[in-house]
Amino acid sequence: MGCGSCGTGKPNGCKSNGGCSTGGCNRLNVHDWLRNLPYADPESTCKIVEVSFKQGSRKEFFRNPTFEYFDKGIFVTIEGVNGFDVGQVSLSGELVRLQLKKAGIKEDNPEIKKILRKSSERDLELYHINKDREPSVQAKSREFARNLKLQMKLSEVEIQADGKKATFFYTADDRVDFRELIRFFATEFKLKVEMKQIGIRQEAAKVGGIGSCGRELCCSTWLHDFKSVNTTAARYQNLSINQTKLSGQCGRLKCCLNYELDTYLDALQHFPDNADSIEIQRGTAFLVKKDIFKNLMWYAVQGSTKHYPLTLDRVKEIKDLNKKGVKPEELQAVEIVNTKAKDTEPEFVELVGQISLRSLERNDKRRRDKQRSQQQNRNTQPVGEPRNINNNQRVQQKPPVKADNPEKVVTKPPIANNNRPPQQNQQQQRQSGNNNSNRRNFNNRGGGNNRNSNNPIPPQEKED
Repeated sequence: MGCGSCGTGKPNGCKSNGGCSTGGCNRLNVHDWLRNLPYADPESTCKIVEVSFKQGSRKEFFRNPTFEYFDKGIFVTIEGVNGFDVGQVSLSGELVRLQLKKAGIKEDNPEIKKILRKSSERDLELYHINKDREPSVQAKSREFARNLKLQMKLSEVEIQADGKKATFFYTADDRVDFRELIRFFATEFKLKVEMKQIGIRQEAAKVGGIGSCGRELCCSTWLHDFKSVNTTAARYQNLSINQTKLSGQCGRLKCCLNYELDTYLDALQHFPDNADSIEIQRGTAFLVKKDIFKNLMWYAVQGSTKHYPLTLDRVKEIKDLNKKGVKPEELQAVEIVNTKAKDTEPEFVELVGQISLRSLERNDKRRRDKQRSQQQNRNTQPVGEPRNINNNQRVQQKPPVKADNPEKVVTKPPIANNNRPPQQNQQQQRQSGNNNSNRRNFNNRGGGNNRNSNNPIPPQEKED
């Protein structure tokens, strides 16, 4: 339950009064901006405390019968079903009254349960033991539901701190008869079972994830009041009605479509009403879209695919003429000029979907052509001119070196040409083989130095 940004792991988190930007202290954070202010009358303060369960996935209100002040992040033991449960204080003080008013709960409601005490070491030990059981219980419960072929999805299991009750959260499209499933759960887990159906948005809030904006999902961090979202909000904002782009991870329309809707509605008040179509001499022009940033309305004439941008004053003028039965000759479209110079580079360029692989293909083709030409040059290289492998340059043979004795000339052995074609190397081997065979025949005839002959050849006499 500690803060993930500061790494302290303490219940108080990073001591930001509950306003941790990372959401590591608590998922459904509320910034307590009245925390450091002194109370004039402590007895008139709110006696209701907001407590969160399972890292902020669920929050409820509990009555504080004692005068003890529970700071944010402290674990408290509260009333449960036939036992007790452990939760973490998420909000206390005067701001709880605002949360009660928002939720429509009265402060003197007798159904609000009580806080028993501050959690002891034994309470926290039982709490952690039962929380460690939840993954295994969830896996087995899904297996039971699959064996019974029930059309439902078990998204989360929450076990009470004392281990006497378990709440199974599930999603289903139709009505599900899970009476037999509850019998399996009660026999296997030895718990009191409660089945609670939630919506797909609530499931996404419990599971969590990263949205298309690159941040954590709003429903899993701060959003807990889900409002209806329809495609009308997308039409007011001139967004393309693409279901895949407008849908979130829950499969429903994104909640953020409602964030800027009020701003667009205020800007659209200056646009003329009932201007979906206007009449000109060429025919009827239909409204395509509204640009609230430039105060323009785009029309397309019937039978043509070209779009004409018109100012608001021009649209109102044409509508007044149509009411009088007059059809203007032209629309008098506005000429849109790009003010930015072509030389200047824009500050931001949208590159998504604009990457082309043609440049990479051209580079690969150029590299293959270069390798092919180098291979052809090696094949056409003359035999007597060896080539250096590293830099592909011809190696010049050095002239023979003369020794001190002019009669004896020392020459370097020829450089082996390893780059010759295989056919030339085979021809040279054949020629060398023929020469060796001729030498053997000559020696066998007795003209050479034969070791088997009985008449050894006398050594040559040295010259004076």
